[in-house]
Amino acid sequence: MNTRRDFLQKIGASALMLQLSSITAFSNTPGQIEQPYQGKVLRVAIMGLGGYGTRVAEAMKACTKAKLVGVISGTPSKIKDWQAKYNLPEKNCYNYENFDQVKDNPDIDAIYVITPNALHHNQVIRVAKAGKHAICEKPMALNAKEGQEMIAACKKANVKLLVGYRMHFEPQTLEVIRMRNAGDFGKIMFFQGQCGFKTGDPNQWRLNKALAGGGSMMDIGIYAINGARYMVGEEPIWVTAQETKTDPIKFKEGVDETIQFQLGFPSGAVASLLSSYNINHLDRFFMSGDNGFAELQPSTGYGPITGRTHKGELTQPITTHQTVQMDEMATIIFENKQPVVPVNGEEGLKDLKIIDAVYQAVKTGKKVTLTA
Repeated sequence: MNTRRDFLQKIGASALMLQLSSITAFSNTPGQIEQPYQGKVLRVAIMGLGGYGTRVAEAMKACTKAKLVGVISGTPSKIKDWQAKYNLPEKNCYNYENFDQVKDNPDIDAIYVITPNALHHNQVIRVAKAGKHAICEKPMALNAKEGQEMIAACKKANVKLLVGYRMHFEPQTLEVIRMRNAGDFGKIMFFQGQCGFKTGDPNQWRLNKALAGGGSMMDIGIYAINGARYMVGEEPIWVTAQETKTDPIKFKEGVDETIQFQLGFPSGAVASLLSSYNINHLDRFFMSGDNGFAELQPSTGYGPITGRTHKGELTQPITTHQTVQMDEMATIIFENKQPVVPVNGEEGLKDLKIIDAVYQAVKTGKKVTLTA
């Protein structure tokens, strides 16, 4: 199946051999001997054993603060395969019907929901009711209403809701954010985010509105939305959008093929964004300020991320995103660490509100005002 994850996997394969156990590892002083981690380890069960679930599981082998201890799947053969491959005990393996029983399992701390978008809402609420922390792939839900209900359920259960924003821990990305905060670019005026590829199998769930909630916007477009927010450092106040569809058979009603959309920010900065399932080689962020610029290309693939600014090439270490993400999420859950860019449910909700507005702008042809 030729999907976004296949596409990203191809451009990111070379980074898999360069794993770092934690984002803190590359902050050590030269020559310092890193002490073995002896703190609490986040014990994770992965729900959804597809391509990306496999990628996360493989990356977690190098984690020091998180460990794969269980799985949830609707496919018995996959459960058996994962049990053997990752040495998982039978008692930590569930299906979609009985995973509520995880509430009685003290050996699992968190469940990482990596299933089709339309399933996130119900599954995360069930995870919360079972008293486990929820990590959810993006987009967090199909719309802002669902996202709000998920946040409320996790708060009621006193568990954390985190979203799989791996780029929020990526070193080159964080360096651009650091430079922006330091004023190196001056007043930010413009951001461009291009995210797209030609999708393959017309029968995949990502082209099924009932499961995906849309098309390219719900899969790859969210990277442009989220990237505009963390690169510019502001929340947008308006949206305009235009949809292009050249293949209405493959991209049926409600499944967007290509959307160009624009965001306006309180400072006057503007963003020009593109999300497409029918244009290859789109994985680029560019930001321009009065005093300088930053470019990431690739900007959101699995790696290696490469970038440059008006001061030269970025030289931060290459990481395996999911390894760093899971270790960092362990510290968020156990130590309440606050990352540079949030990965909580409220962060996911902000993206969902913008996605809702993009679809509204496409439908009405009008500028849509965003409210906090």
